[in-house]
Amino acid sequence: MKTPIISALAIALAACSMNVNAKEPKKSTWTEVIPYATAKDTDLRLTEQKALSFEPFGQPLETEAMIWLDTTHTFQSFVGVGAAITDAAAETFAKLPADKQEALLSAYFDPAEGIGYTLARTHIASCDFSSSMYDYVDEGDASLDSFDVSLDERYRIPMIKRAMEVAGDDLKLYASPWSPPAWMKDSGNRLRGGKLLPEFRDAWARHFVKFIEEYESRGMPMWGLTVQNEPMAVQTWESCVFTAEEERDFVRDHLGPALESAGMSDKKLIVWDHNRDLIYQRASTILNDAEAAKYVWGVGFHWYEPWTGGDMQFYNLQQVAESYPDFKLVFTEGCAESFDATRWDAWELGERYGHSMVSDFKAGTVAWTDWNILLNERGGPNHVGNYCFAPVHANTNEGELIFTNSYYYIGHFSKFIKPGAKRIASSSSRDQIREVAFLNPDGSLALVVLNETEEPLEFRILIDGNAAKTTSLPRSISTYILR
Repeated sequence: MKTPIISALAIALAACSMNVNAKEPKKSTWTEVIPYATAKDTDLRLTEQKALSFEPFGQPLETEAMIWLDTTHTFQSFVGVGAAITDAAAETFAKLPADKQEALLSAYFDPAEGIGYTLARTHIASCDFSSSMYDYVDEGDASLDSFDVSLDERYRIPMIKRAMEVAGDDLKLYASPWSPPAWMKDSGNRLRGGKLLPEFRDAWARHFVKFIEEYESRGMPMWGLTVQNEPMAVQTWESCVFTAEEERDFVRDHLGPALESAGMSDKKLIVWDHNRDLIYQRASTILNDAEAAKYVWGVGFHWYEPWTGGDMQFYNLQQVAESYPDFKLVFTEGCAESFDATRWDAWELGERYGHSMVSDFKAGTVAWTDWNILLNERGGPNHVGNYCFAPVHANTNEGELIFTNSYYYIGHFSKFIKPGAKRIASSSSRDQIREVAFLNPDGSLALVVLNETEEPLEFRILIDGNAAKTTSLPRSISTYILR
């Protein structure tokens, strides 16, 4: 970065300005800053760095890079970060040696030894990341008397239970369907879209209730659910299309009442569960209907909108947060697609997570869920060949774990921002430095800083009239803990 040329007059005026503002700052509660860094072309992976100290600081110059923190203005409360425990993840997990299973669970769910996941998503019946396609009910059984989740007991349920053992009561589990049974749809097929037939709307709503009852009877409390995974996508795998009006009416007239009748009004019901591009249209259609909105807790979204380009889609999230402040924004799925085993070390894998997470949280998001928590060496298993990356892969032939840099990027949020934390006002004076900050329940402050450039960026963290000077390494993410 070139240093701007400053005239002698500007330098003199700046000096006067600094002298005028060099008064004693107000007493600050912050005495130290502990940085943790992950950076390209280094060995730094969530690595603790030398502590920074504060010193009094007056009016900054425009030539200096700064991040301001203001705890007097707070925003959304943080729910958690986590990932999906799918059939693919659980089957892969089962093929690992016992010690590697323990290592994986600790790496993800232990708040001290790992990155402290507190959120988990799973699927209702099969999804693309299942080894085969299956339902929980027999064909034509609208009464759901044949409802049976025993297939999940082989891999998925055991892994969920073990994750809960490590994470404890903090783990929040929610579920999403990819498709109703084929006979409930106008297409007669679980795959390639199709729509729920009107005569089966009540049966499909009761299907959600049955699923929750079966999982909870096995010791897995269900925190929430989404109405439909990707309701505007006609996929080669399990999928089902709902227009905004159809989803609104299904929630208002069928799913919401079914949950209420079953005593499940406390379950967090999340609508949309698709990309940011159409999120405002979907949210406004559903939430402007008071009878539908009374059943809804939040609006979920994914990141698969490559045709839009740039960062404008984050403003769609902000618009939903501002227009409907009583409802929560939840990132429900994202992954690096097009698996390629030669790209384990591709730095952009993690940077995509960092970029999305900083921007999503700044826009008002309360919770963030990665897609598959674990996949095998081929990016599966997957019954339709839709292979992708996960933050951690298992070489099932050799019984080894492969940690990509995505794991560490996610950890800069999940390890240091605690459930119940409040996002605070923060502001960067440089486009090259992206940031978001949360005030934790224990009084500590977590500031996450992302540098996607090839240059080191020197800046100051400014709070309560005091500043700590630091440098963001090229292609890095850092978390600064203020105490």
